[in-house]
Amino acid sequence: MGEWRDLHQDWVLNAVASGGTGGEPKIPAALASATVPASVPGCVHTDLLAAGLIPDPYLDRNEHELRWIGRTDWRYATTFDWQPGGTDRVDLVCDGLDTVARIELNGSPVATTQNMHRSYRFDVGQHLRPGANELVVTFTSAQAYAENLKDQLGDLPGPNSATPEPFNFIRKMACNFGWDWGPILVTAGIWKPIRLHSWQTARLAKVRPLVTVEGGVGKVRAVVEVDRADVNAPLTLTAEVAGVRGRVDVAPGETSATVALEVPDPRLWWPHGHGDQPLYDLDVALAAGDGTALDSWSHRIGFRHVRLDTTPDETGSAFTIVVNGVPIFARGANWIPDDCFPSRIGPERYRARLQQAKDAHIDLLRVWGGGIYEQEAFYDAANELGILVWQDFLFACAAYPEESPIAEEVEAEARENVARLMPHPSLVLWNGNNENIWGYFDWGWQARLDGRTWGKGYYLDVLARVVAETDPTRPYWPGSPYSGSFDIHPNADDHGCTHIWDAWNQKDYAVYRDYVPRFLAEFGWQGPPTWATLTRAVHDEPLASDSPGVLSHQKATDGNGKLARGLAPHFDEPTTVADWHWVTQLNQARALTYGIEHFRSHRGRCMGTVIWQLNDCWPVTSWAAVDGDARRKPLWYALRKVYDPRLVTVQPRDGGLDIIGINDGAEAWNAEVVVERRAFGGEVYAQWTAKLEVDPRDTTAVRIPADVATPVDAASEVLVVTAGDRRTTWYFAEDKDLAYPQPELDVEVVPNPSGTQVRVAARTFVRDLALFADRLDPAARVDDMLVTLLPGETHAFLIEGLTRQVTREEVAGAPVLRSAGDGQVPAAQAP
Repeated sequence: MGEWRDLHQDWVLNAVASGGTGGEPKIPAALASATVPASVPGCVHTDLLAAGLIPDPYLDRNEHELRWIGRTDWRYATTFDWQPGGTDRVDLVCDGLDTVARIELNGSPVATTQNMHRSYRFDVGQHLRPGANELVVTFTSAQAYAENLKDQLGDLPGPNSATPEPFNFIRKMACNFGWDWGPILVTAGIWKPIRLHSWQTARLAKVRPLVTVEGGVGKVRAVVEVDRADVNAPLTLTAEVAGVRGRVDVAPGETSATVALEVPDPRLWWPHGHGDQPLYDLDVALAAGDGTALDSWSHRIGFRHVRLDTTPDETGSAFTIVVNGVPIFARGANWIPDDCFPSRIGPERYRARLQQAKDAHIDLLRVWGGGIYEQEAFYDAANELGILVWQDFLFACAAYPEESPIAEEVEAEARENVARLMPHPSLVLWNGNNENIWGYFDWGWQARLDGRTWGKGYYLDVLARVVAETDPTRPYWPGSPYSGSFDIHPNADDHGCTHIWDAWNQKDYAVYRDYVPRFLAEFGWQGPPTWATLTRAVHDEPLASDSPGVLSHQKATDGNGKLARGLAPHFDEPTTVADWHWVTQLNQARALTYGIEHFRSHRGRCMGTVIWQLNDCWPVTSWAAVDGDARRKPLWYALRKVYDPRLVTVQPRDGGLDIIGINDGAEAWNAEVVVERRAFGGEVYAQWTAKLEVDPRDTTAVRIPADVATPVDAASEVLVVTAGDRRTTWYFAEDKDLAYPQPELDVEVVPNPSGTQVRVAARTFVRDLALFADRLDPAARVDDMLVTLLPGETHAFLIEGLTRQVTREEVAGAPVLRSAGDGQVPAAQAP
C-alpha cells in the first residue's frame, strides 16, 4: 500500500512584494522583513492574526485597513526530512492552493497553479534528496493577477461597476472580493492539506460511483481510473457494498475499469421528514496481479433515485425535485461560505450549522456559486441529517471569459469536483451559475459585450457535458434563475427557477403575493445580527444604526435606506438604536413568513422556496437567519414555524379569506379548525368551526364565512385560527395602524435542570413576544421566540448557556423581552 505523509509542520510566512496600485496601501514597515509562523492548512490573514501582527479583520473598520494583504505576494516555506523508501513514485499532493502559486522543492521549480477550486498532484521524486528538503510555495497577489488578466482579455460586466473587483478573471472564491454581505478580504495560502504520497506499481486516480435504484434493486457502477508507474503490470480491482462483492481484472496497459454491483432491496435514502437516511460503506481496492494490495478507496453512499421534473403543463413548465418517485416541496435556504477564511471551518462547525438548518425544518441547502465547493464534512453532515444539496458551479453575477487560461481551468475544475462530490446521496442537483443568464438579459450586458463571449458556452455546453459524462445519475440545470430556454425570459414566473428581488430592492414584501413561481431559488430580507454579535464586532461610541462601524458592517447598496423603506409600510420609525435593532429584525422575520406562507399555499404549482440566506461569513447586517457568530436571529425562529411540514395559514383568495392547510408529510392530516374573531382585549366577536382534511403532500383550502372574516374595528381585532396543535393569526391592518394594548405580563424566573426557565403569563394580548437571551449573557440562547399570546395564556421560555444567575427584573423588561408594538415592555409586577 502507498504511504501518505502530511507536510503541515514548521511552515513560516514572509511578505515578498507589494502588488499595490492606485493608492492601495503597501506592506507595513513592521512586516516587510518579518518571518511569521504559519499554520497549514490556513491562510495569510489567519497567520498574521495569530501572530498579533494585524487586528481582527472582522472588527470595526479593520477590514479597510488590511486591503494591502490581498495586494501582496507571500512566500510559505518549510523544511522536512525525507529518506528513500524504494517506491516507484513520490508525489506532492496539494488539495487546495489559494490561488496563484509557484512551487519549488530544493530550489527546483515543480509547477505553477492558478485555481483555488481544484487539487494538484506532481511527481517530485527527482527533486527529493535524502535528509533535509526545503519546500517553498510563493503566492502571487490574486487581485493583481486578476487585474492583469482583465487588462489582457478586456473587461467584462460584473455586479458593481462603481467599485469593480475582477473576481470573474480568476478561479477563486468570488466573495473574497467583497459582496453585498461580505468584506473585501482577498486571501492567499495553503488552504487544504498538502502531503507526500509514496506509491508503487499503480494507484487509484479517481473513483466515480454511479448509484441508482431500479425496480427495487440498488445498482452501483464503480468507474475507476488508474494511474500506473508500471504500465505492464496486471492489476485486480474489487468493490464491495452491503455484502455484495465484485471483481474485474485490469490488463497491462489499461487505465480504467468498472465494477458493477447489485444490492437487492436496499433501504432507501430520503430527505428528512420523508424517510430515513441509511448509508452504506462502499469499498474499492486495487491489487497487483499477485494479490499485493496497492491502494484503496472508501466512501459512504446512499441508495436513492433523483430527477428534475420540468414537464410542460397548462401554465408553463414545472421545476420539481423528485426523490424516489416522490415530488418534494423544497423548504430551503441558500448557503454561503461560513467564514471568509474557509480553513477555519471544520467538521464540528459544518455539523452545527446544518443541524441548525434541520432544526428549522430546512430540507434543502443551495451551495451558492460565489463561494466554494464545500469540504467533505459539509456533504457528510447533509447525508446524515437528510438535507438535500443543490450545488452551483462557481460562477456568480458576472460575465466570465471563455478564453485561455480560464477556459482550461473551468473544465478541469468541474470534472474533479463532480467526481469528488458524486458519492454523496444528499447532492441532488448541479446548477451552472448564479444570475449570469439573468444578467445577460436584464443588466445591460449585451451592449457592453458587443458580441464577446460571456460564459454561455460553459453553462449550455461544457458543464452540461461534464455532468453527463461524469455523473449522469443527477440532473443538471444551466443557471438560476433560468426558464429552460433562451426564447423565454430567464426569470419568468411560469417556467424553471426564479429569483424575486424587487420586493427588497424597490418595493415591499407585500409584492410577494404578486408572484406564484414554479420554484423560488432566491428571495430575502435584511436584518441586523444579534445584539451580542453586533456589539462584539462594532465598538462605536455612541452606537447607532448609521455609526461608522455599523455602516462598515452593512455591505448592501443603500442597505440601511432599504431597511427604513421596508419598515415604513408596517412600523413606526424607531427612535433608538435598540428599537431599530428589534424592529428591523422583526420585520425581516415578518417578510419571509409572509412570502413563504403565500408560496407554500400554492404547493403543486410552486414546488420550492429557497430563502437568501441561512448563514453569514462574518458579523454583518444581512439576509441571514444565523449570524456570523452562529447566533440565531428572530428569522430563524420564524423559519422553524413557517417551514413546519404541517402549516396552517390564512390567505386572501377571490375577495375573501381562506384557511389553507399545507401538509408536506407522508401521512394525512385531519384536524378540527376553530376560527375566532377577537378583540385585542379578549372578547370573542365571532366563532366558526370546520373540518380540515389534507392529503399527504397536498394542500386544502377552506373559506372563512364573510361575517366571521369581516372586522368591526380593523385596528383592534384579530382572527385566531387553530387547527389541532397548530395556530395562526390574521390581522386587518399593519402594525403601525393597530391599537395594540400595552403589554401586561407576569414574569417568573425558575431554575431548570436544562437551564433557566422564564414563564410569561399574558394579562393582555401580546404579539410576537421575543426573549433575547444574548442581552443577558453572550453565551446564552433561548429555545423559542415570536410567540403570540391571548389574554390568560402562558408561555415558558428555556434559556440555555447562561454563565450566571439572572433575576426577574433583568428579564421582564426591554431590551430582553420585546413584542410587536411594545415601544418598551414595562417591568411586570411580581406574580
